[in-house]
Amino acid sequence: MVHSNMTRRSFLHSTAAIGAGAWLAGIPGCSTAEPSPSSVPSPDADLILYNAKLTTLDSQARRATAFAVKDGRFVAVGSDAEIMASKSVRTTVIDAGQRRVIPGLNDSHLHVIRGGLNYNMELRWDGATSLADALEMLKAQARVTPPPQWVRVVGGWNEYQFKERRMPTLDEINAVSEDVPVFVLHLYDRAFLNKAALRAVGYTKDTPTPPGAEIQRDSNGVPTGLLIARPNAFLLYKSLSLGPKLGPEDQMNSSRHFMREMNRLGVTSVIDAGGGFQNYPEDYQIIQQLHARGEMTVRIAYNLFAQKAGQEREDFARWIKMVKPGDGDAMYRHNGAGENLVASAADFEDFLEPRPDLAGKLETELGSVVTLLAQNRWPFRLHATYDESISRFLDIFEKVNRDVPFGGLRWMFDHAETVSDRNLERIKALGGGIAVQHRMAFQGEYFVNRYGAAAAKRTPPIRKMLDLGIPVGAGTDGTRVASYNPWVSFAWMISGRTVGGLALYDDNNLLAREEALRLLTAGSAYFSGEERVKGTIAPGMYADFAILDRDCMSVNEREARNTISLLTGLGGKVVYAAEGFKSLGPPELPISPDWSPVKRFGGYQHAAALTAAQFASACGCGSVHSCGTEGRLGGDAAVARAALWGPGGCDCFVF
Repeated sequence: MVHSNMTRRSFLHSTAAIGAGAWLAGIPGCSTAEPSPSSVPSPDADLILYNAKLTTLDSQARRATAFAVKDGRFVAVGSDAEIMASKSVRTTVIDAGQRRVIPGLNDSHLHVIRGGLNYNMELRWDGATSLADALEMLKAQARVTPPPQWVRVVGGWNEYQFKERRMPTLDEINAVSEDVPVFVLHLYDRAFLNKAALRAVGYTKDTPTPPGAEIQRDSNGVPTGLLIARPNAFLLYKSLSLGPKLGPEDQMNSSRHFMREMNRLGVTSVIDAGGGFQNYPEDYQIIQQLHARGEMTVRIAYNLFAQKAGQEREDFARWIKMVKPGDGDAMYRHNGAGENLVASAADFEDFLEPRPDLAGKLETELGSVVTLLAQNRWPFRLHATYDESISRFLDIFEKVNRDVPFGGLRWMFDHAETVSDRNLERIKALGGGIAVQHRMAFQGEYFVNRYGAAAAKRTPPIRKMLDLGIPVGAGTDGTRVASYNPWVSFAWMISGRTVGGLALYDDNNLLAREEALRLLTAGSAYFSGEERVKGTIAPGMYADFAILDRDCMSVNEREARNTISLLTGLGGKVVYAAEGFKSLGPPELPISPDWSPVKRFGGYQHAAALTAAQFASACGCGSVHSCGTEGRLGGDAAVARAALWGPGGCDCFVF
């Protein structure tokens, strides 16, 4: 069995250069030509990293073990002996200890700006493997969250990741707290609100249900606390937006911690896809201030997302006068329009519900906006889940292109789970690209239940995209409809499995590990026009890299999603470091406000269960509760309580 798997993987690796397509040939380090000697090291490097298992993604330095950095860029890549020639007394030298080192990851579609404003308020169930543990986290957080603040679990999880294989019940959500509002979002298909949260949002027997959604009610017409998208997610967006916001200083702290969380996962760049209720320029002030203060640790290329249904063209016309694509610098720059261009084009990705029929006014509204963007040479991206929607979108794009030729204008579809071969050919003919995300890792079971296993085998058809030479970048679409962890996306691309373990794809739609890594680096860089400075470890490229805690090129496919970075470098400067590299990193960043779930539980839950220290720190009495227990606790609340505080538990804290 192992032999068979290795044979398949070897075959995939041997075809990776072909599958990547001709579009990669123009990217530095992506040539399929024979390797040439590495560059000659220059003296006086700022930083040298050596003794590494180096994945450069540069065909000219495949056997390299070291690199040198000067003035924020790689200046030489080669053997340890070659690179050490550039060492001086001022050079920082890092021994990678034979760990895997990769280019910094680049998420082609992440809601990092909006996510940063809210990160410190959110309790993340991403990666948790037990619903019992997840509910204990919720209870612990409710103890320390002061009303009117909410306890919020805002997406990034799926019922099939839990050993219980189910969602929480409303009774379980209500049992968490009577006084503190609790809001739990499941992807963009439903939200669970406890009674306090229902009071906070003001939903009563007299509240009308908006079109395309359901406020579930009991036999007396009173809302139960369950909100369901059918499939319009506006009710979920709107309800979440009614909660309290953090103050400006806490938002800055929150944004810095979210970037630090991305650094912990090896991410150094993202393309921000805007988001619902993320208005420009109001909701960009915090990230702009952080940029001005030099406190960003992730490079961001941001797209602008139209907010007002029926007035999208006016939004874009106003923004075109305010900013143009490319404005900014290497850390923070404008990237164009999308992922929402017009509300009438929103084909919601809820596979628990039937495919939505898009409005008849779509052609007029989308055509007007795309014409405006093409006339002003604004790159654009468009959310597109279903092939039926993509067909209509392409009809519009082709018509606009006849009147206002795109002529090299970079545009892309996001997602494209059910795109057909015919529409892939049309995308290629128009010079478009596709950003793929691991939404099927979270919705695969739902898709199979509705459309069947055969239809799921090419959702999306990444291999076909690459074979056609279409530009492809990978990402997550975090933080709500999927986890922001790029390694979950990596594991999905190489294994074809959901977070619950369901195998979706045949071997012919799986990627080799180097292919998947390339889509999360150089592939994504194409969509911000930065493929000549990002994505490979090669001379002249930004010195963005990560030393990993495990070898992503060989570790078990399921275990690959638990990968983290032990040291992340941005422009040759260490922005995150842990374990044996910790002394090289920046100082710890305080967390505010004090009740923040991040302070107690962190972000992505890599552990199978919670630690004793996490539960102890969640107790509100201020005492140190410890019996010397080390390691991880299981999902049984009684066992956890006994292990931490004895059979009776803490007097001031009840599970």
